[in-house]
Amino acid sequence: MSVATVTHSRLHRTLAPWLTSMAVLCCTLATGPAAAQAGGAAAQAWKPSKSTEFIVPSGAGAALDQAARKLTELLARDGHAPQFVVSNKSGAHAIAALESLHRHPGDAHTLMTLSTSYGNSLAQNALPAHLQKGTPLVTLLREFTTVVVRADSPLRNAQDLIAQLRKDPEKYSIGIATTLGNHIHLGVAQPLQQGGVNIQKLRIVPYKSSAESMVALAGGHLDVVSATTPNLLPYLQSGRVRVLAIAADKRLEGVFAQSPTWKEQGIDYVSDSFQGVMTAPGASTAQQAYWVNALRKVSETREWKEFVALNQWEPIFLGPQDTARALHAQVERSHALLNELGLLPPSASRIAQAR
Repeated sequence: MSVATVTHSRLHRTLAPWLTSMAVLCCTLATGPAAAQAGGAAAQAWKPSKSTEFIVPSGAGAALDQAARKLTELLARDGHAPQFVVSNKSGAHAIAALESLHRHPGDAHTLMTLSTSYGNSLAQNALPAHLQKGTPLVTLLREFTTVVVRADSPLRNAQDLIAQLRKDPEKYSIGIATTLGNHIHLGVAQPLQQGGVNIQKLRIVPYKSSAESMVALAGGHLDVVSATTPNLLPYLQSGRVRVLAIAADKRLEGVFAQSPTWKEQGIDYVSDSFQGVMTAPGASTAQQAYWVNALRKVSETREWKEFVALNQWEPIFLGPQDTARALHAQVERSHALLNELGLLPPSASRIAQAR
């Protein structure tokens, strides 16, 4: 048996609780026009009867927090729940947030941001089995990671950064949020490795949120930050920072129109991440249908579309099945990538190195 085969099988055993949850989800939900009709009927069979908590696995002011607060504002305005309470529970691998989500199985009065970081945590074998059972509901948007410095930095572009770090990988402090090995970390590590930098020696500094890492950058406590686009907006608008590179396939618009992509600068790197919503483990079909229907309606509002455009996100809408499939694919892809980059923690590395 090949190393790749053993690695694949052991990864699946490690993620058995999560894979089981995904299989149940995909088998439970139908597809096509009949599913839409059934989903609408199911949505009428349950609705929130009390305040709904929306858990955000990052600090206040970060991109995840901004999206959650806009979502809950629109959901409440349009009468989809009596009341919402947004709870910020930051920390490595979203453990604190996931503990809260899993505290009341079958109770869909708790929602949580679903993001690429969750899949990366699964790929790193960083989540205990009892925290792998959440119910994905929808995917709402794609976002892009940028690498940014202060406006007075001597680094003018991505090739300047690569040249300096090839000579001394520890020269600059690089801020990320919130966990080593997540998409924010990969958003700077992967293109730098392609440029010949020894990424194992980089000085990576995790923060509770990208909002905090940007404050640290502006205050002179960091040299470089990797963050998604919404976190940069006020700093770009005031001219306090400069984007060295963005991981999009083409230039973005608005204040990012002058921000070059990695590809423009000779590094063939394009990557995006996603945001969506999940709910408690064991959520019923009726509960899932209610929230999917409500979130779909909000995603079609003018206010949501304007909010997404302002933050230079790309709107998409995937239901539970497609979200579960996409997440499954991302976990396997991220595990292979983290292993290739040498960024897996010891527990996950043992899976990848098994003979």
